[in-house]
Amino acid sequence: MCGIAGFFGSPGQRAANALATTVRAMTDAIVHRGPDDGGLWVDDANGVALGHRRLSILDLSPEGHQPMLSADGRYVIVFNGEVYNFQDLRSELLAKGHNFRGHSDTEIMLAAFLEWGVVESTKKFNGMFAFALWDRQDRVLHLGRDRLGEKPLYYGWLGDTLVFASELKAIKRHPQFAADIDRRALTGLLRYSYIPEPYSIYQGIHKLPPASLLTWDGSAARPAPQLYWNLREVIERGLDHPFTGSEDEATDELETLLKTAVGQRMISDVPLGAFLSGGIDSSLIVSLMQAQSTRPVRTFTIGFNEKEFNEAQHAKEVARHLGTDHTEFYVTGQDALDVIPKLPALYDEPFADQSQIPTHLVCALARKHVTVALSGDAGDELFGGYQRYAMGRSLWNKFAWMPPALRKLTAGAMTALPAGAWNSVASFFGSILPARYRNIPFGDKLHKLAEVVAAPGMDSLYLNLISHWKSPADVVIGGTEAETSITNHNGWPRISDFTHRMMQLDMETYLPGDILTKVDRAAMGVSLEGRIPLLDTHVMEFAWRLPYAMKVQNGKGKWLLRRVLDRHVPRHLIDRPKRGFGVPMESWLRGPLRDWAAGLLDESRLRREGYFHPAPVQKKWQEHLSGTRNWNFYLWDVLMFQAWLAEQQSGASEFSDASCAQTHHKIHEASSPTGSVPCFA
Repeated sequence: MCGIAGFFGSPGQRAANALATTVRAMTDAIVHRGPDDGGLWVDDANGVALGHRRLSILDLSPEGHQPMLSADGRYVIVFNGEVYNFQDLRSELLAKGHNFRGHSDTEIMLAAFLEWGVVESTKKFNGMFAFALWDRQDRVLHLGRDRLGEKPLYYGWLGDTLVFASELKAIKRHPQFAADIDRRALTGLLRYSYIPEPYSIYQGIHKLPPASLLTWDGSAARPAPQLYWNLREVIERGLDHPFTGSEDEATDELETLLKTAVGQRMISDVPLGAFLSGGIDSSLIVSLMQAQSTRPVRTFTIGFNEKEFNEAQHAKEVARHLGTDHTEFYVTGQDALDVIPKLPALYDEPFADQSQIPTHLVCALARKHVTVALSGDAGDELFGGYQRYAMGRSLWNKFAWMPPALRKLTAGAMTALPAGAWNSVASFFGSILPARYRNIPFGDKLHKLAEVVAAPGMDSLYLNLISHWKSPADVVIGGTEAETSITNHNGWPRISDFTHRMMQLDMETYLPGDILTKVDRAAMGVSLEGRIPLLDTHVMEFAWRLPYAMKVQNGKGKWLLRRVLDRHVPRHLIDRPKRGFGVPMESWLRGPLRDWAAGLLDESRLRREGYFHPAPVQKKWQEHLSGTRNWNFYLWDVLMFQAWLAEQQSGASEFSDASCAQTHHKIHEASSPTGSVPCFA
């Protein structure tokens, strides 16, 4: 697990020491991704500079140092991630006559490129990775990223120079960088809560899409990334050739695949552990780890004193049953608030998934004890776990029979009264309602349901379900919505089942754009390597062969994962309503974060900066403060951009305690009863 950066272009126009100085500055900006070692490789004649920061996981000796040259000197690589099947590839390559100095997966990759070529080798890699490979013979630079986008890689042309890096803060160190904000990306942030691929917050800088290679020879033509593996083809093949065995056979097959995936991800030369929430996914991963370990596995959980956000007790019960070496840390409100000043630098571009806060906290806890941690992410996307899957399917079945005109009329009746008025009506009758319904914002729910009823088709229903701001281009000044895999239907795989369609779109967009981004930045921000067994290639391909009934039964998702887990953990320890990994942001914005948020959302400030139309933002802010509506997700999207913008304007660009000091002080000031100066004013 590391950080990489570099560039290629303008050969012979800069001295080698100038190239080295620039690439060193780029890698210094991402030292948190690799605090153990660093290296540079420069070819001034061709204008190539490769930089690397190393978090030592495998082969801690100098033989694992990067940049690394192939045995014959043809290739030079900088590589971030892990190739989990490297031992199998090593055996193949030894049989073909290759010899190895050390036992790192990087050396195996270089030998594979020599033996099979770049494209075919990359197809063989089962892991999480981003790499830059310079071919000294053909004078070509290759950039590559893993199948599902676990590891990040940004790239773009600055003049005639191709630059790349694991994080934007490294690219910003290049002397030709221009920080021009892409308003299409900002518009996407308001809809999705993250900036969708291939865009970044900066014009001209892109995220390399998952499962793709970009190859450039320095010519005037600027090539587009090319897929070496196609998720849509895997999905079509799986649905066309479904698993036909019994439920017991499917359970056996999944357990075997998961055991192998977990075992491969337990290979490490440094201390290793796992995150444990007590839910299905993390409990299953820890169960399979403990079954393959000769000592108690280190597990980590954070808890909250607010009961509705706390799962620590459930995790402790699972840990006790499995016999893990368990560590838990109860987070106070102030602990969580202390993370907020770090978010702009940590995530490098605006990112607004609120679970970024507890994710960072649990990573920081784990890093005190281990260097590698396995997680249970991706179970929802692969095995139908999100509530919107069952809800979307149910709602569509209820309303699809209606003619469009009737649906529109029904939605109009639902919204005849403002949501706040409906909430007041519901609260008036609250004393006679069952307890579980008394605190539900009836008006908000009814207005959201009206949006669903009015949806003309399944595609628009899905977009509505995943959207925050429903018309973000009306909020961003000069904003337009760029096409994404969700809105561009060209090449969509043949999927007739609505839930499978939602799962496919989530895997292409939400998984890499939100979930994997969140995990990577939160973990690497504290120099921790996160590994995700459920994203193993073979597990993923098997999941798409499973019929819907083996994923969702009786409205409950992840049915087959539950069957495997039943073999390791008693059902009563796991069987409870699904709860997200969240924080009480609704009340924080009315309480300890109110002054901080008010400063960022100030009408004159918004008008002066020129990115948001103040009226719609102010309307939601005032409705939220009054308690008539809960707009915390919408507001957090805007606040994360505003906080990020403030950091750019202040000149802070490093993720460190020092860079956050001023912002940190202001949040404490705003949180104090005596604080009166708005943050970033």
